[in-house]
Formats: sequence, structure tokens, C-alpha cells
Amino acid sequence: MPIPEITAVYAGVLGLMAIGLGATAGVYRAKENIAIGDGGDMQLQLRMRRHANFVENVPLALILFALLEMQGVTSTAIYALGGALVLGRILHWAGFNDNARSPIRGTGAGLTTLSIAVASVWNIVRFF
Repeated sequence: MPIPEITAVYAGVLGLMAIGLGATAGVYRAKENIAIGDGGDMQLQLRMRRHANFVENVPLALILFALLEMQGVTSTAIYALGGALVLGRILHWAGFNDNARSPIRGTGAGLTTLSIAVASVWNIVRFF
């Protein structure tokens, strides 16, 4: 069974992004002296949700990509899925602010969902 090397690169990139998102919340938390929860601070809530949304979506996507790669799906397809996910996560982060209806955020969420949906269906179809 091949090692999912392309997915591993995306996992590394996305892992660094996760650290960055977590750090923005942690640094802000320390600066504002909020040890637990969000203290009703909207900026901390936004930072926490940016990180949480990332953690809620990225692991599943990476598992799905790795399974496809291990089944011999073309490298072009894995690069396309991974690229869509990374771009989606960047756009989601950039648009996730006080304006909950940001089109940038929506585009990012859409790309993330699309990459997970395509990988999910592709894994199911490959089974049959």
C-alpha cells in the first residue's frame, strides 16, 4: 500500500496553519488576561471559532485525501483537492470577522465543503 506522500505535505502545511490559528487565540487570551472561555470578548470569540472551525474540518478532509491517494488516485486529483482545501481555509480565515456574511468567508467554507464532499463521494464510488 503506497504511503500518501502528497497528503503528508498538505497535512504539514495545514498543521502549521492550525498552530498559527491557535496561537492568535492564545496570545490574545494572554494579552487580555482571559484564562477560561471567551470572557464575553468578541475578538477572542472570533479567534477561537476560526481555530475551532479549522479543527472541525481539516482532519476529516486529510483522512479522505490519504485514503484516495493510497488507492492510487492520480496525484493531480490529490493536488487539486488539497489545493482547494488550503485555499478554502485561507479564504475562510480572511473572511471570518464581524461580518458573518462575508463573501470571502462563504467562498472559503464552500471550497472546504466541496473538497470534503468530492473526496467523500469518490471514496464511496471506489468501494463499488
